[in-house]
Amino acid sequence: MPPALQPAAKLIEWIGPPCETSELPRLEIVHYGNGKAELKGASWGAELKMTPTDLPEDLSGYTFVHIAALSSAQRQLEFLQACRQRGAAQISVGTYARLIHNEADTVRRLWLTADLFFMNENECRGLFRSIEAAHESKAHKNAALFVTLGEQGALVLHQQKRTAIHAQVASELDPTGAGDTFCGATLAALAQSREIVDAACIGAQWAAQTVASPGPEALL
Repeated sequence: MPPALQPAAKLIEWIGPPCETSELPRLEIVHYGNGKAELKGASWGAELKMTPTDLPEDLSGYTFVHIAALSSAQRQLEFLQACRQRGAAQISVGTYARLIHNEADTVRRLWLTADLFFMNENECRGLFRSIEAAHESKAHKNAALFVTLGEQGALVLHQQKRTAIHAQVASELDPTGAGDTFCGATLAALAQSREIVDAACIGAQWAAQTVASPGPEALL
């Protein structure tokens, strides 16, 4: 393991089947600038080795459980259901455009079941046709929807409120992972008892650092 990754690795407790580096999922993403990108190809590697049976029997001690975008929304739903059965208090879910295109109904089930949901503007419009429709579809519930808007920042839709989060100024170098950084930093801030809008502001700050640095360099 590269020395730069060793301190971060000490913070990670791996739960699941072992896999070789060659089996890690690989994504081919082309960036066109101005926040526009395209997923050209994906190899999901050893992902299918992970099953809900790998989860601990008791998840009640975790502040959040986040279900990242997997190769299928159905697999995400199976993990979500298993997490609920194991006592997860709050479950967060992410998605991406191909899942919405291929499994829209299942993604909607995820949205209706999760406590927090992260997506970008294009994904939001693909699933709901508009951000306004997304807000109205679950405005009566306590769930939170975070919609990233690239250089325009993000929106937090929560408890019938719509709050704009301003983006931090950044020189775009490598935007890969900015959305994941926003999600992870926001959840980390929430786990530290920050208010939901404040947490999203922290997420936006870290996302800007990711955009301005190659790979995960700024995070490490």
